[in-house]
Amino acid sequence: MKKLSILFLTILIPVLMMAQDQTKFGIQFSGFVKSDIFFDSRQNVAVREGHFYLYPMNESLEPGGFDINSKDNFNMLSLQTRLKGTITGPDAFGAKTSAVIEAAFFGHSETDVNGFRLRHAFAKLNWENTELLVGQFWHAMFITDCFPGTVSFNTGAPFQPFSRNPQIRISQNFDGLKLSFTAMSQRDFTSTGPSGTSSIYLRNNVIPELNLTIQYSTKGSNGNSFLMGIGADYLSLVPRIQTNQGYATDQSVSGISTMAFMKFTTPDLTIKFEGVLGQNTTNLTMLGGYVVSQNIDIHHDYVAYLPIKNLSLWTDIHSNGTKVQAGLFAGYTKNKGVGENVIGPYYSRGSNIDYVYRLAPRVDFNSGKMRFSGEIEYTTAAYGTTQSDGTVDDAHEVSNFRLLIGVYYFF
Repeated sequence: MKKLSILFLTILIPVLMMAQDQTKFGIQFSGFVKSDIFFDSRQNVAVREGHFYLYPMNESLEPGGFDINSKDNFNMLSLQTRLKGTITGPDAFGAKTSAVIEAAFFGHSETDVNGFRLRHAFAKLNWENTELLVGQFWHAMFITDCFPGTVSFNTGAPFQPFSRNPQIRISQNFDGLKLSFTAMSQRDFTSTGPSGTSSIYLRNNVIPELNLTIQYSTKGSNGNSFLMGIGADYLSLVPRIQTNQGYATDQSVSGISTMAFMKFTTPDLTIKFEGVLGQNTTNLTMLGGYVVSQNIDIHHDYVAYLPIKNLSLWTDIHSNGTKVQAGLFAGYTKNKGVGENVIGPYYSRGSNIDYVYRLAPRVDFNSGKMRFSGEIEYTTAAYGTTQSDGTVDDAHEVSNFRLLIGVYYFF
């Protein structure tokens, strides 16, 4: 009997050890259920039944002079509800492995509101100081360590770059310094052109969108931390492969966008700041795009393009309380034109807007897994006449007041 017990333990212990090793790996689900309740004082440029809000619409005057777009509106939606699966597995190629699948009910279009849509889907390899990410994730100009904490799903757009892209990203750490290089395609957030919004313009360019970002972070013994960084992004598109006269063309339009960001955190307060000098940033849910600058050959209908430049600045300040947090977002973006006379047409967002600014105070109340949040967004867009160099003159301001209540349950 004793010999049988020893034999049983000899077999059972390795099996238990294997089972314990296997429990280290698998998928862990998290996410939240969120409902948004919001009131707007006028009609707006937004998507998904007003949920993803950018800026107020221009005036639309009836014969009597009344602004039709001054009509207020109200809505309630739960489409930001999100499910995330974090996956871990055994080492590969000498690196720790992981993956993430995340989806929400935002849908793919206005006719697909509440549709289940992929947000993130990527795999990672992590060596001691190197990380390789392959899959769909935030655009490299959306800094996950420094972005606005707004209640609104727009997360600071159109002032903050907002996009998720299929990509290959490699990052290297050097004692507080992080260097990242990213090559990206487009899927849900695309550029615009003669055929409307589409990823075809980047695909026909063959070269993916390229980004280089450098950031430095440090933490003090007193609980303070500091982050700063810079980045540069290169995007080149081929708007069409055939002219209106039937001739083949591969004329491209290229733009370089640069950014700088900073975050300072104390036990009680967090301050964030970012500035972007962008070219052709329609795909980042910002103002801008490109324009036909001149006819190269009228007979063949060959044309040249120029990117539209825009300057964007934002800051976000919030307290770090666990039960109650108060915050303030402020953003400003300015149309800088193209720098020379052009003929059009424009393929852009907001080509008749001179500037947009927003002030958005908020407060969050947390208890256990629940959060109740309130936010006021006051956004003003200055509409005017587009000049020959792409800038806007004789602008008049149009403003919207949004009152937003968000209710979350985290899991």
